Amino acid sequence: MRLYFLLLILLFSGFTQASAQSTEEDKSPYRIDEKDYEWRTKMTIPPYGLEKVKKLIAAITLKEDPMGSSDGGIEALTTAQFKSLSLREKFTYVMIHAELSEQNCAIPEYQNDIQKKIFGALETGFNEALWSQRQVDFLVENRDSVMQLIQESVLRSKRMGVNYKEAILEINAWEMIPFMITYIEKTPLDKDALTLLMLLMKRGEYEEFLKSTAFQKLYGSESNYYSFLNYNKANEDLICARANRYYKERMK
Repeated sequence: MRLYFLLLILLFSGFTQASAQSTEEDKSPYRIDEKDYEWRTKMTIPPYGLEKVKKLIAAITLKEDPMGSSDGGIEALTTAQFKSLSLREKFTYVMIHAELSEQNCAIPEYQNDIQKKIFGALETGFNEALWSQRQVDFLVENRDSVMQLIQESVLRSKRMGVNYKEAILEINAWEMIPFMITYIEKTPLDKDALTLLMLLMKRGEYEEFLKSTAFQKLYGSESNYYSFLNYNKANEDLICARANRYYKERMK
């Protein structure tokens, strides 16, 4: 009987310690909302020639970067293979595969309460990889077609993945602001669409935004990678209204 009570005490003690540890972890600032972080980093996969492009990517081997612009290397189609793709197939290739691989130190992601924040920076969908100059050139040279394909895809999938957001920023597609505002109204989970609007205003050096409190908080001298605004409807409306004024000013 004495042994039975001793085991019972030890079991209760272990349960108490585990509960306390769990509670401390829940309150710690050094944790991540995995489900919401997955939303921030999820890419949209275009359907155009997808199976063909995936087979080509699967056959690529890593090569040393001849320009020395990457610590990792190059994982790219040959020039002939790339040229043989149609415009839509090239779009799919660029959206799902970044040719420059890099060996960076992993940045710890301690982002909690993500749905309550509007961050100043986007995440990336490519793990330790970047678009090559050839891929950036493709996006810029086919800017109108890229905007059209992104809109087609988003309307179909109801989702604007982080790769699409990166492409919009890369080509400075401010003409898509009205489309993005409509998307934001229909997709309240995607707070990074608000981030993208602010990044476009920042890139365009829109004076009203540069002088705002939001700009100083997100991109000022004391800002960092994790800087954010609190999410609320008033802030959402302010960002959308300001972006809409920026769009109209650019249209003049």
